[in-house]
Amino acid sequence: MQEGRIDSSDSTYGPAVDSDKCTYDENQTQKTILVGDSGVGKTSLLVQYDQGKFIPGSFTSTVGISFTNKVVDVDNLKVKLQIWDTAGQERFRSVTHAYYRDAQALLLIYDITNKPSFDNIRAWLTEIHEYAQKDVVIMLLGNKSDMAAERVVKTEEGEKLAKECGIPFMETSAKTGVNIELAFQAVAKELKHRATQQPNDPKFKIHEYIDSQKHKSGCCKQA
Repeated sequence: MQEGRIDSSDSTYGPAVDSDKCTYDENQTQKTILVGDSGVGKTSLLVQYDQGKFIPGSFTSTVGISFTNKVVDVDNLKVKLQIWDTAGQERFRSVTHAYYRDAQALLLIYDITNKPSFDNIRAWLTEIHEYAQKDVVIMLLGNKSDMAAERVVKTEEGEKLAKECGIPFMETSAKTGVNIELAFQAVAKELKHRATQQPNDPKFKIHEYIDSQKHKSGCCKQA
């Protein structure tokens, strides 16, 4: 794929949900962007969510930007997530910046076995605050949680950073599917509530939702 090229198909990575067979409000199409250093597993994470499988060793670094559509059922409403996979390399930053502006959600990803990818999170956040909408939903994900023996970033470090920045956090595994479904479902619920909430409706609390779902399922592995 050429730099900056956008595929018009439903999925760059294979068959997506057949959204034609789902009833959803087109106004609820929500642009969600995966952001982070090259090699943190953004593409694998998206393929796991989209297709429910892990394809080891099959991806080279994303060039430019590509997307897939996924329809999520949130409280009996179909929400269409348009999920964009971005290149983490410095030479593609200007391409990525252009897509921040109309994004409703950003999933900021680091690799728990790669300390520099975690250290760079603050730089990514600076870019997000500069280019994205003020009310964009941001979630921090520590990926590759299955690689415990190679871990160099403690869970507590991710939790501390997320708390400092006021954003939700969880660790994920694109290989096993742990917390992948929960991450996107939580984002979809937050976006749905923002779009449909009436003045007197209680505010959706994404941190509490994530905690309750983790407690309920134990491991939150994707089915």
